[in-house]
Amino acid sequence: MGKCGLFDLEKHFAFYGAYHSNPINILIHTVFVWPIFFTALLILYFTPSLFQFSLFGNNLILLLNVGFLLTVIYSLFYVCLDVKAGSLAAILCFICWVASSFLAARLGFSLAWKVVLVAQLICWTGQFIGHGVFEKRAPALLDNLSQAFLMAPFFVLLEALQTLCSYEPYPGFHARVEARIEAEINEWKDKKQKLLP
Repeated sequence: MGKCGLFDLEKHFAFYGAYHSNPINILIHTVFVWPIFFTALLILYFTPSLFQFSLFGNNLILLLNVGFLLTVIYSLFYVCLDVKAGSLAAILCFICWVASSFLAARLGFSLAWKVVLVAQLICWTGQFIGHGVFEKRAPALLDNLSQAFLMAPFFVLLEALQTLCSYEPYPGFHARVEARIEAEINEWKDKKQKLLP
């Protein structure tokens, strides 16, 4: 069964799903959410580090800095939400950290920040277009900032696992979440209708 409070996956995923029900908007988020995480780690490579170590000679220098700390926080949180899918998400987080570290070291700060800026602008613009044009609903970040930054990568992965493999964290999860999504969308539509003259 589901967990409570901060780790209530059912509640969080239903909230996310209520803002992402249009197939094109879902596809846009699937394409753009993980690159936002990756490029955030890319620029965070240049934050001060407590410790560094080299792999493959000196070809890959990994820094235990803000990017590493963020990777650990995201990974642990995802595992707490759901051990199986969360473990996969944690592996993806660490792959992003290692790959972004490699790329950041090759690019250097003077080029990396430009790459990050362009990627972030493209990815965020794509998502706003997805919401404005296809979903016709403001993004969840306006109602819940943690959705946009902490939970979105995991939910995109969980949604992909559900679509491709019919994955459920526990039996009945998908049906319960769908019912909550429908209820939240109906509530939003009712509020929107009441605001109309």
